[in-house]
Parts: sequence; C-alpha cells; structure tokens
Amino acid sequence: MSITYLEAIREAQARLLREDDRVYIYGQDIAGKFGGAFKATKGLPEQFPGRVLNSPISEDAMIGTAIGAAIEGMRPIVEMQFADFSSIALNQILNNAGTMYYRTQIPCPITVRLPSGGTKGSGPFHSQSMEGLYAHYPGLVVVTPATVEDAYSMLLEAVAIDDPVIYCEHKYLYYHLKADALPTENLPIGKARIVRPGRDLSIVTYSAMVHEALAVAEDFSADGFEIEVVDLRSVKPLDTATVLASVARTGKLLCVGEAFPWGGVTAEVIARVTAEGFHLLDAAPQRVNAKDTPIPYHPNLWSEHRPNKSSIAAKARQILAE
Repeated sequence: MSITYLEAIREAQARLLREDDRVYIYGQDIAGKFGGAFKATKGLPEQFPGRVLNSPISEDAMIGTAIGAAIEGMRPIVEMQFADFSSIALNQILNNAGTMYYRTQIPCPITVRLPSGGTKGSGPFHSQSMEGLYAHYPGLVVVTPATVEDAYSMLLEAVAIDDPVIYCEHKYLYYHLKADALPTENLPIGKARIVRPGRDLSIVTYSAMVHEALAVAEDFSADGFEIEVVDLRSVKPLDTATVLASVARTGKLLCVGEAFPWGGVTAEVIARVTAEGFHLLDAAPQRVNAKDTPIPYHPNLWSEHRPNKSSIAAKARQILAE
C-alpha cells in the first residue's frame, strides 16, 4: 500500500487534530464533503466536528482571526486555496504575525499552508512560488517539503513551532509522488538533506525541482559525471553549512528553483556560497529559475517557462565544461 504526498498532508492534519485539542483548520470550502480545492481535508470534518471550519473568502480575515486564536493559545492551520491568494493577507502575515513575538514576547504559532508551484493550464494566478518573498521577512519560518515523508513530518513540526510557519506544499507533487509508508523519524526543519551524493557538481534545490535535478543526475551518471543533489527542505532557516560542505566536495554549484529569477532562494544560496565559500569554487556558480514573465496558461508554454530536466541539464553541462 502506498501513500501520496497529498495523503501525507491529510494524515498529518488528522494526527494533529487527534493529539492536540488546540489545533483547528480554517480555509475556504474545506469543511463538509468538498474537502477543499485539492481535498487536503477530505473526511476530516466528519472525524473532528467543529474543528475543520469554512472561512469567508477573505484571506486577510483568515489570517487575522488565526493570529488572534494563536495568541490566545490555539494552534491554527490556515489553508490557502492557492499560494498566490496569500498575497491578499501580506499585511497580516508579514507585519502582524511575523513581528508579533518581537513586539510583544507573545508567540504566534500559526501554520499557513500554501499550495504552491505550477501545473498545466493554471496560469499566472494559481501557479506562483512565493517562498522567496516570505523568507525575506524576519520572524517567519518557511518550509518546502519535496518528499512524501517531509510533507508529513514537516507539517507536524510546523504546528509545534511557536513561530508562524509558511508551509509551501507543491501542487504538482500531490498525486505524482508516492511512498510506501509514513516516516517514523525525520530531519528537523532547518536541516538540508543530501538526496544523491556526487563529486563533480552540486545542484542545490528544493520542492518539486528536487525531482527534476535527480533526473538530470541520473542521466549524467551514464556519461561518468556524478552530480550531488541537495534538498534544502526549508529555505528559512537555510542550512548554509550543508550547502558549503557539498560545494567543498564538488567545487561547482548550480542552484535551481521554480520561482522567478530576480532575488529569491537561488540568489541567496549563491550569495552565501560566494561570500563564505569562494575559495571552494572551481567555476562561477550558476542558477536556473522560471522565466521572468507571468506564468502562461498553455501547457506547452508553461513547460518551457518553468525549469525542467532539459534546461537544468544544459546549464549543468556548461558548468562541468569550465
């Protein structure tokens, strides 16, 4: 029996509701039989009456009420229908939740689930990867699970953390990714994972791009190149030590992210490696991101807009040739 990435999120929420009376889930159309836009809460309202709640269509109000509940001792999980829509709640997330402990010494343990990244035909309003924006602001923890195991364990840990957590779950992985079972142990948030060891090039990435990078590494292995793939897992905090250790082994760095290229996670990784590990580099570090345009609707255009195995491989060959 296998479990999907989406089912792991649902199972984590069920466990949290079962084991902690302070936890509740709040979002648009998540209660009743509908179970949310992606069915992440399907079956939970029946199991936990009164604790999986429909919200108004106001992301600002959703986060505002969650902040109020959190400072009174609750542990809210807020589901955004799409990561893009969370921009309507930026004031609440960044200026209120993010600064709460700094201003008041009162914890604000909210977890905001963002269905992130692109899928075919979703277009510019339902496909964005916003982790770089949220990581820019102090006070927030930003996680980007790339595996079924992390989807489960990182959500459990996110709700336990006293800081506000932005949990970026990738929509493309919901049904494309499966595991044999839920994990019994896990790395903590803030620790990266070497998902494939190598000696010739480090690809540092996260979320759905981990799987594109692994496909590239597999292809290059046939030509005698061993690419190391590092899954950041969380982008705030960022595990600089593991990244630097990888670059020390390979001497070359390629950063890959699905988000837009200007600023963001890939830029931060390269900046840190250049500042703290310049002596480790045998070639200029490079990155691959989505195109710097709104995300197109057409599936063919979308496939070319986001990083993919082909574009990552082309950049990898360029670095390896140096």
